[in-house]
Amino acid sequence: MSIEEIERRFFVAEELEVEKRADGKPVLRGHAAVFNKLSENLGGFREQVAPGAFLETIQKDDIRALFNHDPNFVLGRNRSKTLTLSEDARGLAIEIEMPDTQTIRDLVVAPIQRRDVSQMSFGFAVRAGGQDWGDDGKGNMIRTLKQVRLFDVSPVTFPAYPQTDIAVRSLTEWKAELQRQAAAATMPNLRAMRQRHAEI
Repeated sequence: MSIEEIERRFFVAEELEVEKRADGKPVLRGHAAVFNKLSENLGGFREQVAPGAFLETIQKDDIRALFNHDPNFVLGRNRSKTLTLSEDARGLAIEIEMPDTQTIRDLVVAPIQRRDVSQMSFGFAVRAGGQDWGDDGKGNMIRTLKQVRLFDVSPVTFPAYPQTDIAVRSLTEWKAELQRQAAAATMPNLRAMRQRHAEI
């Protein structure tokens, strides 16, 4: 999977909390994605995540928790059991057993506790056949993520504007396919009209 195929999305994580376990280690809990919630306009379309979109990836892929998507600040990893990911009724629930170091306390824990950092982001790629495109009846294009490969989840200071080049390319391909289907559907009618015209 090339780096160009990774997309990132973010949202305000209202319930993002840091708790201390009995052993004193900081644990971050919250949601990295919310189901069936339409995004802002992403440049010609809006997006939502369907329940089940993360089920396969959280079972089989090696996923990290990072700070600001920076691989130099690894907060947890599912394979080392310091990152727990699960789907619940709300969305993609996370629990990160963060390193109990001064750097993490200063850089991550304190800003989250003060609500200076209150947004989460996730890096993903859409699996083959893992998205649907549609129209909401008001002229808005809607992309529904049904199955993705998750790379990382991340509390973020300044969420970058969502990288939507890949999604826009997918939307363009979907529209082109609709046009091809419409053209193919009209071809028999066109041939029949020509045949009738020739017989007159």
